[in-house]
Amino acid sequence: MVDTAYLNFLENILTDNRKEKFLKVLENRTKHFTIVVEDIFQMHNTSAVMRSCEVFGIQELNVIEQRYGKRIDKEIAMGAQKWVDINAFDSITNCVDTLKDKGYQIIATTPHEGDCLMDDFDISKPSALFFGTERDGLSEEIMNRADGFLKIPMVGFTESLNISVSAAILIQNLTNRLRNSNIDWHLSKDEILEKRLDWAKKSIKDIKRIEERYFLDNPKLVL
Repeated sequence: MVDTAYLNFLENILTDNRKEKFLKVLENRTKHFTIVVEDIFQMHNTSAVMRSCEVFGIQELNVIEQRYGKRIDKEIAMGAQKWVDINAFDSITNCVDTLKDKGYQIIATTPHEGDCLMDDFDISKPSALFFGTERDGLSEEIMNRADGFLKIPMVGFTESLNISVSAAILIQNLTNRLRNSNIDWHLSKDEILEKRLDWAKKSIKDIKRIEERYFLDNPKLVL
């Protein structure tokens, strides 16, 4: 539960333009789709996928890191790490189970024949879109547990795209279709309040000192 008094206190520090920008961006944020990247060896690709999530309004990026343990490339992410929620998992099983428990269907992105083309994909169901390694694709466990398979139509000799390019194409296509549909894809009121608070804190310099002073003056309140 968001402390609205604390939220108002922080937002009073921000400019009106900043607050209006937050609201405008949050109007287009969604958790109807979520993105998952599995053991991406070249971490700049994960950073680029994060940037695509932010640009096209996907609020959550899930990262499965069983083998490599690298960090987000902040230069490529271009600040997107401040605005997108990153959920880290140390195993495929944990990630898949968590997303299924949240009500997502598991969709594996592959270039194989017989998979659903992105323009034909049913966007009505909350879906977690999985992207695999540059070299090996998705793991056998994810392929076995997938509820469906999705691919980008290609007409050239090359059979696959770089993961960051694939993710950008699919995210743009599916989110655009989502916004032009009658599906209730928006964040809930509580989720919007949570992100307003989170983003306000990330936008204020010396936030720790300001928090300490605020809660010193309001001892009955807690974060």
